[in-house]
Amino acid sequence: MASINVSSCFWLPPNVNSEGALYIDDKSGSWLKSSMPRLELMSILIIFMSQACHSVLKHLGLPLFLSQLIAGRMLSIAFENKLLRNTEDDVKVLGTIATLGYAAHVFQIAVKTDLGMLGRAGKKAVCIGSFPLIASMICGIIASRHLIKDNKEFYECFNVIVVTTSVTSFPVITSVLEELKIVNSELGRIGQSAALISDILSKILINFTIVIRLYNLVNAEASLGFLGLVLGLLFIICFVFRPALKWIVRHTPTNGRVKNIYIYSIFCIFLVFTSLTKWHRQFTMGPYMLGLAIPNGPPLGSIIAEKFDGLTSGFFMPIFVATCGMREDFDEFKKIDAKKIITYSIVIGITFLAKFGASLAILLYAKFPKRDGCALSLIICAKGFVEMATISFLSDAQLVKTDLLFVMFISVVFIGSFTPILVKFLYDPSRRYTSYEKRTIMHLSPNSNLQILTCIHVPNHVSAVTNLLEVSGASGERPIGVHVLHLIKLSGQAAPVFISHDMEKRDFTDNYSYSENVVLSFMRFGANNQGAISINVSTAISAPNHMYEDICTLALERSASLIVLPFHRRWYLDGSVESEDNSTRVLNRMVLNRAPCSIGILIDRGYKRRLLSIGSSRNLKQNVVMIFLGGNDDREALVYAMRMAEDPSVRLTVARLICPDNADTTSWVKVLDSEALKDVKSDRNIQYVEYEVKGGPDTSLIIQSMMKEFDIFIVGRAENLECQQTAGLDDWVEYPELGVIGDMFASYDVEEKFLVLVVQQHTTTLY
Repeated sequence: MASINVSSCFWLPPNVNSEGALYIDDKSGSWLKSSMPRLELMSILIIFMSQACHSVLKHLGLPLFLSQLIAGRMLSIAFENKLLRNTEDDVKVLGTIATLGYAAHVFQIAVKTDLGMLGRAGKKAVCIGSFPLIASMICGIIASRHLIKDNKEFYECFNVIVVTTSVTSFPVITSVLEELKIVNSELGRIGQSAALISDILSKILINFTIVIRLYNLVNAEASLGFLGLVLGLLFIICFVFRPALKWIVRHTPTNGRVKNIYIYSIFCIFLVFTSLTKWHRQFTMGPYMLGLAIPNGPPLGSIIAEKFDGLTSGFFMPIFVATCGMREDFDEFKKIDAKKIITYSIVIGITFLAKFGASLAILLYAKFPKRDGCALSLIICAKGFVEMATISFLSDAQLVKTDLLFVMFISVVFIGSFTPILVKFLYDPSRRYTSYEKRTIMHLSPNSNLQILTCIHVPNHVSAVTNLLEVSGASGERPIGVHVLHLIKLSGQAAPVFISHDMEKRDFTDNYSYSENVVLSFMRFGANNQGAISINVSTAISAPNHMYEDICTLALERSASLIVLPFHRRWYLDGSVESEDNSTRVLNRMVLNRAPCSIGILIDRGYKRRLLSIGSSRNLKQNVVMIFLGGNDDREALVYAMRMAEDPSVRLTVARLICPDNADTTSWVKVLDSEALKDVKSDRNIQYVEYEVKGGPDTSLIIQSMMKEFDIFIVGRAENLECQQTAGLDDWVEYPELGVIGDMFASYDVEEKFLVLVVQQHTTTLY
């Protein structure tokens, strides 16, 4: 046989860096002859084009990964038409960087994954995570056998189609839920648990299939060797790596940072695992298993996730998805036999429908609403960057034919693009917060059990909340049920966590010990007010922009009539501003727009309950004033203040601000206001006073004088109430969520110590 000599030439040292585009001797873009500028240019173009496309397509409800694919196709077309210069080495380097970035992204998602979801998963999540996977695989295999009978090569191709369509990827489902902003909803919790179960089950089935195929196609030694490698990897992770990581967590001080040496060591192990698992067709298996072994959340999981997050999500993943789009040659579509396309499409369609149908059947059997069931079934069937990565790796390895890869590519793009649109159409999470029955304090019977949901962000909020509750008129005849929700920012975790603490149980796990102080404080408060106030404490760990769902859902479940939210600003003892948390302010405004009941924003200006003497447990009378202008919010605040007047330690004053020429409100509003004040005027335990004001400046002076006299202020938000009493003050409002009167207490620099509750009455408006 004649030999063929192949010669290749390359420059040493390689031309990596250039002198720059502005170099004086540079001629006609010679700076692009160097590899580094070309790589930087391609990266910049990919990120810029993907963001530009997404800025348009997101308004149509299309996901980010579609924009990244389009950016890849646009760049590929530019290369084909020689609008941009590139070489084969450039493509290889870009592909290598993108592949490493994809492995890092999978590792990061695994680090953020809470395996505790498997233990907390309900029957619905377990059934949705397992039965649809098995049902779709069986239906897909049966369909493929009927369509092709003797062609073994085609049968192997159809197996690839069936597996890719049947598998549910946890990273994809998580990204879809995050884009739809329903991670904290019931659909989000069930979907993530089901996706994690399905993802782990599918990986077990795939590895088991590889073992059997190696036994049938190669020999028993190859099959046992593969099985030994997988089990060996599992042994190292579970019995060597996992204990070492737990040791690191135990030896990290509370609220302290993990030492950099440990973080760098984990990163090196990640690279080693990525290299060692190249023998596996799914080379991300090693990083994925390694990430699952790392304890999620603080202190270790959160810091690793934070270090990986920006680089992988913002830089590597756009490049990786774009390179997936660059691989596909759309000119090949013209050469594909139409009969093959139809056959492939039928198998994909049957597998997809079997998975969707099995999921929907389980949900309908569990009495799930039809629209919500369809939405969750679509989420379970969603496709994205993981399936696109599978197609790209199959293409690189030349394991399946080009025509099949192209049809799979189109199916993933189609399913991944239209699933979010259909889910948005079917499911509106705000619908469940809407109540056609007003949930207000005003509409409760006088001696009924008042249910209050109060939110805590930091331990400093506890004292303000307990001070308010202690003077809220709770007694054995008029009890108050307090539901405390400790809100914690999600860090280093993919899925939100909701924990209901048993007040009888004082055992706290290491993962959630940061709620211990809050729970113990309210446990002590409940014991001191036994029979009058019942306490239930929960912890919600979620992203700040999704916390409102936890609040509204819990308020709905516990039939709360009032939600108490802490104000986002805190002050020092001298009245100067200590801190401001803008995310808390955004959260408060979101809850104001969506809550299923009345809301109160609590402003703490350093108020402490006054005692008769140092060390005494007897309280002096607490001076409480309710400032009344009129309107729904003020009437709601008045009813709450009247409940407070039932407490023997409270001296309530109702101060009504009236204008001599008060013709700016409708007569019906006046009638309702007068009716609400009748009981106040006839109650000897309540002091009723009226102040005549001519405008906003008079109102401001009266309130400033009250700050020196009273301990607790109850006011209505009165957002849309236009009245002469506040004329001229609206333009100076710094915090619209507090209303004109409430804003004065938060904006003024005063040294007086007091507590303010700004109340908004619940309406039945659909948001």
